[in-house]
Amino acid sequence: MKLDSYWLDTAPAVTAASEGPVEGWVDVAVIGGGFTGLSAAFALGKRGATVAVLDAGRIGGGASGRNGGQCNTGVAQDYAALRAQFGTERAAGCYRAYAAAVETVERLIREERIDCDYVATGKLKLASKPHHFAHLEQTAELIHREVDADIEVIGRDRIRREVDSDSFYGGLLQRHGGQMHMGRFAAGLANAAVGRGARLFEHAAVTSIDKEGGAYRIESARGTLHARQVLIATGPSRHGPFGWYRRRMAPVGSFIVVTEPLAAERLDQLLPGRRSYTTSRLMHNYFRVTPDSRLLFGGRARFTASEQPSDARSGRILQANLVQMFPSLADARIDYCWGGLVDLTADRLPRAGQHDGLYFSMGYSGHGTQMATHMGQVMADVMDGNAAANPWREFDWPAIPGHTGKPWFLPLVGAYYQIKDVFY
Repeated sequence: MKLDSYWLDTAPAVTAASEGPVEGWVDVAVIGGGFTGLSAAFALGKRGATVAVLDAGRIGGGASGRNGGQCNTGVAQDYAALRAQFGTERAAGCYRAYAAAVETVERLIREERIDCDYVATGKLKLASKPHHFAHLEQTAELIHREVDADIEVIGRDRIRREVDSDSFYGGLLQRHGGQMHMGRFAAGLANAAVGRGARLFEHAAVTSIDKEGGAYRIESARGTLHARQVLIATGPSRHGPFGWYRRRMAPVGSFIVVTEPLAAERLDQLLPGRRSYTTSRLMHNYFRVTPDSRLLFGGRARFTASEQPSDARSGRILQANLVQMFPSLADARIDYCWGGLVDLTADRLPRAGQHDGLYFSMGYSGHGTQMATHMGQVMADVMDGNAAANPWREFDWPAIPGHTGKPWFLPLVGAYYQIKDVFY
């Protein structure tokens, strides 16, 4: 079992990364080489801007290359709860922003001819308890009436045709969205950005950003750069002088295992629709089939950060959950196990805008594949003077009480979720 991301291990290297030192002047410095940063660099380059992307590690090697490979519409939290909190108009606006994000991903793949095995199979949210299904029915009625008619409630009488497991009582199918190979998408997006003139620097951790006249001086592990504008796209990264952002997000670990390749007839029996799946529990699981016929199975096995070799412990928890859900896979070998960080905000909605003159976009709360890519495009528009393009511009972003940057409270949150899952 490899303690590495399947996506990164099976993706082509980003050969266009710059070998030389970080130096000179650019119009925009982008800090973070994940989907947000790469998408922004591409969009800014199309506008004629000179752009440098600085990443503390490998391009696409953070959250963008360590997730579940899903790209779906639907807000990160429950739509009914979002509507109760913000009202119908604002909740619908959030939902539409995620739908637009899926369209952005599909457009970039199509226009830039990115080979990433994208398939539009939609997402099925699975009810783990009978009253979870009743809530999904109520939520579906609101979504269908107010914002998205292309959804379907699947009752218990039909759910076994979608997922061959005794674990579920029905589900909510949202057809708009799909899945892809995260590593190949990152490589394709990086190549597209370089094709528009962007320079990409790996292993260039930023150590300071200082205002210098009408521009910014960025110190990194590979040299010094000057930029007229800066976009912070670090997500849940723990590198660099970005404490203001870290205090506003909880970096929650999410862990994934991937099986050996499975026979097509076996997968046809288990998951004939080959959709993206997620369960309704707080300590939920998500799963899908990879392009080479493996089953990817993930979730918040533990409320802790991802650190080798302790990821193996999370992998054992996930393998037990996998076998409980699909007993016929008890003999399936696990080939990959890894973890990543989710940049969870208090309300599970993204944040984007300006702080101390620096632009930022992050806090995608587990829905970063589509929203990060979309917000990279949006922030290029915002930095070009169109502030109204930002769908999150009116959301305030207070610090999490008691959070100084190190999430000491995560084990307590995990214990609370486990207890609540028993009774809810």
